[in-house]
Amino acid sequence: MQSLWMLVASFLFSIMGVCVKLSSDYYSTAEVVLCRGIVGVAFIYGLVKIRGGTLRTPYPRDHLIRGGVGVISLWLWFYSFGLLPVATATTLNYMSSIWIAAMLFGVAWWQGKKRFEWGLAGTVLLSFVGVAMLLRPSIDSDQLLGGLIALFSGVLSALVYLQVRKLGLLGEPEYRVVFYFSFTGLLAGLAGSVVIGRIPFWHAHSAKGLALLVTIGLTATLAQIAMTRAYRLGNTLVTANLQYTGIVFASLWGLFIWNDAPGWMGWTGIAIILMSGVVSTFYNQRSQQQSRQSRNLPAIDPIATEV
Repeated sequence: MQSLWMLVASFLFSIMGVCVKLSSDYYSTAEVVLCRGIVGVAFIYGLVKIRGGTLRTPYPRDHLIRGGVGVISLWLWFYSFGLLPVATATTLNYMSSIWIAAMLFGVAWWQGKKRFEWGLAGTVLLSFVGVAMLLRPSIDSDQLLGGLIALFSGVLSALVYLQVRKLGLLGEPEYRVVFYFSFTGLLAGLAGSVVIGRIPFWHAHSAKGLALLVTIGLTATLAQIAMTRAYRLGNTLVTANLQYTGIVFASLWGLFIWNDAPGWMGWTGIAIILMSGVVSTFYNQRSQQQSRQSRNLPAIDPIATEV
């Protein structure tokens, strides 16, 4: 049931996405990434000072991998928006859940394990069908490069989520994982500003624009904490499947704010995503209960069973 933290993360990420879209009239992508990192670093640092803890980590290499790959994936996804329709770029990036299932299957096969959670993998695939029905992606022959970039960003996202789970299993608390990712994003935002030759935030501001930036930073940080907790404590495939609910939340925001109705096929896709999430959650819960019951069964005396 810890996977349900992904619902919290998806909801917060959807709010962040709305704010990113609204802030595009005021700030560049590099500035948004930079501010997201600044707010995340400041928030976590303040939390550590108030509640205790330490930012010292015995796993700097793992944090570097998580932060570096995560930032590259984020930038590739943002870049693909300029080459593809938004629906297509989003759909290809959200294939990360399918890549997670494929990677877990590959690891299980390589290690010679016979047991693989095919039922949960099937719910992940079913949710992706719902995403395709909701977003109805399309790609032209001249958009092949953009499609490959968005697809690769999804592969990197899958690696990031598995790395997040690895850090959790190593005992790293959520706040420390999010702090170093935010710090990496901060450096990436500075680097992006240097590349485009623009001093970040050296221009006129408005109260609305600043409020959007702060909201982006806070929602992104809290969503990262919830997501990290979900991948650390929950079932990986269930968490990956529940990640698709982010598209449902985003679609509802689009309906309420921009009056962008999904249509009958879109509503069907939403129903499929929600149904798949419910099925995967209860399927996993039942499997855990059966596993606990099998471990608690009394040992059978072979002599007593003889006829």
